[in-house]
Amino acid sequence: MHPAFQGLLTIAIGVSGCVGYFYLSNQFLDKVLFPPRGPNAGRNINRANIIRPWLFLFPAVAALGLYLAYPVIETMRLSLTDRVPGGGYEWVGLENYKQMVAEPKFWEAMRNNMLWLIVVPALSTFFGLLVAQLTDRIRWGNVAKAMIFMPMAISFVGASVIWKLVYDTRPVEQDQIGILNALYMFFGGTEPQTWLTIPFWNSFFLMVVLIWIQTGFAMVILSAALRGIPEETVEAAILDGANPFQIFFKIKVPQIKTTILVVWTTITILVLKVFDIVFAMTNGQWETQVLANYMYDKLFRANDWGVGSASAMVIMLLVTPILVWNVRNARNEMK
Repeated sequence: MHPAFQGLLTIAIGVSGCVGYFYLSNQFLDKVLFPPRGPNAGRNINRANIIRPWLFLFPAVAALGLYLAYPVIETMRLSLTDRVPGGGYEWVGLENYKQMVAEPKFWEAMRNNMLWLIVVPALSTFFGLLVAQLTDRIRWGNVAKAMIFMPMAISFVGASVIWKLVYDTRPVEQDQIGILNALYMFFGGTEPQTWLTIPFWNSFFLMVVLIWIQTGFAMVILSAALRGIPEETVEAAILDGANPFQIFFKIKVPQIKTTILVVWTTITILVLKVFDIVFAMTNGQWETQVLANYMYDKLFRANDWGVGSASAMVIMLLVTPILVWNVRNARNEMK
């Protein structure tokens, strides 16, 4: 079957299936289970109205249970077991976790993830806020925003390929097609550098890719927040003699603090799961390993499902507090 036709068929079946489910379930609820007639008509209507939201939510809840809850439980089980030669599993308790924490590569991944957590959310949010403020003050601000947001439309692997060309290294006797090495040689460098193999600094070169992508996301959210600030507060500050820096840092930023935190935490969650950039550019070599890439290596290269699942649980444990904090903030905002 042609892929395009297969895609259209999938959409048609999916949409018609959803419509059919909602229509038939509604009919079953109102006509068969709780018909609005007879002496119990009022009570049946109330019961139907209580059940109806859960009936409509059932497909989403079932999908979440199948694709989120079940994998978490299964991963937890695998992290506490080990494969037996010839098939099957045996219970090993916390042995996989002990083996994981004894490996230098795991601590390298933890260290790099912490470094990513410090640098990427901070710089992405800062640059997004800076661009959101500056582009609102120029005529061609919308064009600038579109250009800065454009990397968001590129996959992480695509962005990695682009930046790998930026960091490209050719022999000294050849022309450098990598922009960074071309500039380095232009300003007096003696020989081109293999930037992605320089320990410690190569992690920052990888972070640049994610910052480049996420700045557009931060800019869009923070730009909308800045536009929502009441003009009266800004005008009052101007009348009181505040300069542009004071207006920005003391009037605008405090009013969008919640939005800044939401952007920060969203990027933080993404950073904890970062995989594509490291996999495509260095594959965790030269001391650039991160947790998600470490998990991939254990699961699909070393075929060690126990330690791989244990590292997956570590990622989940690191992400969970941030998710809980986000949910609590969202509920507080709705009160």
